[in-house]
Amino acid sequence: MSTSANVIVATAQNFDTAVRDKSNQIPVLVDFWADWCGPCKVLMPVLDKLVQDYAGKFLLAKVDTEAERELAAQHGIRSIPTLKLFRNGQPVQELQGAQPESVIRALIDRYVARESDTLRSQADAAYQGGDVGGALKLLSRASEMDPDNHQIAFDRIRIHLEQGDLQAAEQIVQTLPLAVTQEPEAAVLMAQMEFTRMAENAADESVLTAAVRNNPNDSEARYQLGARKVLAGDYEEAMGHFLAIAQRDRQYGDDAGRKALLSIFSLLGEDDPRVGHYRRRMFNALH
Repeated sequence: MSTSANVIVATAQNFDTAVRDKSNQIPVLVDFWADWCGPCKVLMPVLDKLVQDYAGKFLLAKVDTEAERELAAQHGIRSIPTLKLFRNGQPVQELQGAQPESVIRALIDRYVARESDTLRSQADAAYQGGDVGGALKLLSRASEMDPDNHQIAFDRIRIHLEQGDLQAAEQIVQTLPLAVTQEPEAAVLMAQMEFTRMAENAADESVLTAAVRNNPNDSEARYQLGARKVLAGDYEEAMGHFLAIAQRDRQYGDDAGRKALLSIFSLLGEDDPRVGHYRRRMFNALH
């Protein structure tokens, strides 16, 4: 294994700090491997070369799946080698098998720091300071400078959603390549857009709560209440409402309860324990 400072051994004890926290600063590529695995050994020199070439622009974290079986299971590792790229505390991309250097390089390039990221940081500071218009102008400049940096589009979508401008967010999504819209980060934003759309014409939360209390089988009220709960960050209660619809009324909105649950799973990510719990409950309810 490389002795570079940009390569670490990740364990159950240090994973949160060494991988999740560090990924808030730079991308962290996690290599799930084992000593007995031939393809893993084929991949090693490729990863070592990339670590050298990028010179600190990303961190390589090695997880020995034999020594860290529980950690591998937590991350859904079913075959090795598996590469998971973490950014901002979450896994954002995954590759399985001994991939060629070009494929791994393309994955890393999506997330390493770029010149346009300086403008993104300035835009974030402006937005946090309450200057929404200034933030959007900076992001527009960043997009003109680096049209292939799709993180800029994601930033703009987030701002528009937080400002309640669903139409502007949808317009940006329509400009993205299909492959980009299928990335995990995009899936989260699409789910947020869907719940915003659901709640757009919904009654006030107090009215919907009373309606569901008076008639637990009122799928429309329960569905709208679930959407409002998602937007308020109360995912547990939202999943309870959508699960109830999936259990009682599969015809409502062409199985809308189940689809809404899947959208929340995308929002929370598979590492969230609530996802596993409600995925099992959904499976039991539907089968």
